[in-house]
Amino acid sequence: MIYDIVVLSAPGYLLAKEDSILLQNVVREDQLVTNALGKEGLNVVRKSWDDPDFDWSTTKFALFRSTWDYIHRVTEFEDWLENASTKTQFINRKSLIYWNLDKHYLQDLKTEGVHIPKTVFIEKGTNSSLGNIWELAKRSHGFQGSTLILKPCISGGARHTYKIESKTIHEYEEVFTSLIKNEAMMLQEFQKNIVAKGEISLMVFNGEYTHAVLKVAKPGDFRVQDDFGGSVHEYHPSEAEIQFALKTVHAAPELPMYARVDIFQDNYDQLALAELEIFEPELWFRNNPDAAAVLAKHIKNKLF
Repeated sequence: MIYDIVVLSAPGYLLAKEDSILLQNVVREDQLVTNALGKEGLNVVRKSWDDPDFDWSTTKFALFRSTWDYIHRVTEFEDWLENASTKTQFINRKSLIYWNLDKHYLQDLKTEGVHIPKTVFIEKGTNSSLGNIWELAKRSHGFQGSTLILKPCISGGARHTYKIESKTIHEYEEVFTSLIKNEAMMLQEFQKNIVAKGEISLMVFNGEYTHAVLKVAKPGDFRVQDDFGGSVHEYHPSEAEIQFALKTVHAAPELPMYARVDIFQDNYDQLALAELEIFEPELWFRNNPDAAAVLAKHIKNKLF
């Protein structure tokens, strides 16, 4: 059997369970995409990326959707990426995925005129203390306030993300020293509006905006991910917010077929980019099923 597209998931997300809203949502989202591609006349199947019995040369394209276990299996996943990329093509393309996996990409977007929050990138193996880096950030980057966020450059689901008060920064030196030995980190000002107003996610397919949601942290937390009690709400963005999202996707090395642009009002009341997600973002098709058809049409028209 030759497939036009394989919709990629992870082994733990292939089947819905009555007692798991998460799994029900994942399967429904992936099925909306699969059905929309099928309506475009494409031969589609849904598979786990680590399926040992599947021959990746039997599909023209692999579309990343719910491959969310990769962050816990990075080496294995990277080996699979390299092997599968010799047999099929990825949506989005492999080069774009690798660019997006590491949040150093924010520097590239800033160079292209996309506003990002004040950020200091701390490279792997750095010997400076976290306290010294914070002092440098205040002098060289104009960091203000007394609260900062420390997180890895390659991460997901708020892994190793810390909210730190400057007066207690010494308490995090040990964990920082441990982390920086193995991976690059980034330091940012704490963004009070993400807590007060939430984070906006705008979905864009091949340069076409379709819909948006507002992600809100639970009371007492700063993380908007549902893993930590965050909630998702329908949202109607302003024209300025839509244009910011469109500017962001066009500032990428190439226009992604699908993207989620996460934005917020920063501490200086400017729209700012939190993240550009073009690897395996949740796209909330269940909030707007028609958006799956938009993605399918762009895939069919551009790639086939």
